Amino acid sequence: MTGTPLAARLDTAFATLPLVAILRGLTPTEAEDTAQALYERGFRLIEVPLNSPQPFDSIASIRKLLPADALVGAGTVMTVEQVSRLSDLGAELVVMPHADAEIIRAAKARGMVSLPGITTPTEAFSALKAGADALKLFPAELIGPKIVKAMRAVLPPDVRLLPVGGISPDTMTDYHDAGVAGFGLGSALYTPGMTVAEVAERANRFVTAWSRLKAR
Repeated sequence: MTGTPLAARLDTAFATLPLVAILRGLTPTEAEDTAQALYERGFRLIEVPLNSPQPFDSIASIRKLLPADALVGAGTVMTVEQVSRLSDLGAELVVMPHADAEIIRAAKARGMVSLPGITTPTEAFSALKAGADALKLFPAELIGPKIVKAMRAVLPPDVRLLPVGGISPDTMTDYHDAGVAGFGLGSALYTPGMTVAEVAERANRFVTAWSRLKAR
């Protein structure tokens, strides 16, 4: 996988398991064990939000630990300077709560994957024009499956949509049927202070739920 173009690595990661692990609050001492447990359960997209304790240290450790078929990066990216720092660490993912075109373009200029947050079709098309690789539907509590289906009807068919916010194994079905490509998993997967065993158990539930959806 080393040396494979990033677009192909992203395709492979989505094909393996299109669930983004959002590890908000993760500490550097927890980073490697938590990431390893998720990787062993199939997760290939791992995000540490930058409002976590010492997030760049955690991201650097995870990136060094995991093989190249995992894509690692940050969430809650708010500045171009943060994009540059992530790139210097070898991170691949730039995930944002909003659709700042300057940050999207900075990520693409650094050869990174850009996943901006959008709530409306206007934001969606603007983000895609700036070079977004996929769209984070955030907060998903405001963007129900019916709205996703309406967006799906007008957006390019190959655009990946990932609801984020309040997603649990029990809420995935209707979004899947509306045409999303995967999900971002926050507190239902990881909350600060959880043991690795607890994270692994929750990860297993999500993997099982996704597998059942794909088998329908």
